[in-house]
Amino acid sequence: ADAVILATGGASYPATGSTGDGYSMAQNVGHQIIPLKPSLVPLEAKEPWVRELQGLSLKNVKATAFIGEKVLASEFGEMLFTHFGISGPIILSLSKPIAESLRSSGRQPVQISIDLKPALTRDQLDLRIQRDFQKYSRKYLSNAFNDLLPKSLIPVFLKILPVPPDKFVHQITKEERGLIVDLLKNFTV
Repeated sequence: ADAVILATGGASYPATGSTGDGYSMAQNVGHQIIPLKPSLVPLEAKEPWVRELQGLSLKNVKATAFIGEKVLASEFGEMLFTHFGISGPIILSLSKPIAESLRSSGRQPVQISIDLKPALTRDQLDLRIQRDFQKYSRKYLSNAFNDLLPKSLIPVFLKILPVPPDKFVHQITKEERGLIVDLLKNFTV
């Protein structure tokens, strides 16, 4: 034949038959195989609370990947929580620079910082929270995020937030409000 197409799938998902057999077949007949690199893949998270968010899709968020203090890449758009971690268009885009960095850095932990309100500066977000808090002043903090966050994210957000969820909104201090802004701008996986 003038040409042969070897269509055996990749090596990314052995349970579906993608075991990488095609690479060894091609190598056995003399082809050079470039080392495989993951790309466009979801990311696993160590935080157990991601399971509680399974199926939650976030739109218009900004995700930034870090190793230590080094920013690897940043993307704006949509993402999704899965039963094992995070996925969606912006996470898949971040997976390539993350994989490249993991190979060169000795597999240091990667953190994904999610800015849940990227269209707002910290000061604008604080003003927005203050307006919401006026509206919900006689409610518990746990009931004050209905206009700001998806319903399924609120319990996890409150679990991570270092402010008691049963505190009345009118009792929240400026410092505690700053912690809320911090978490909204840096929700980390």
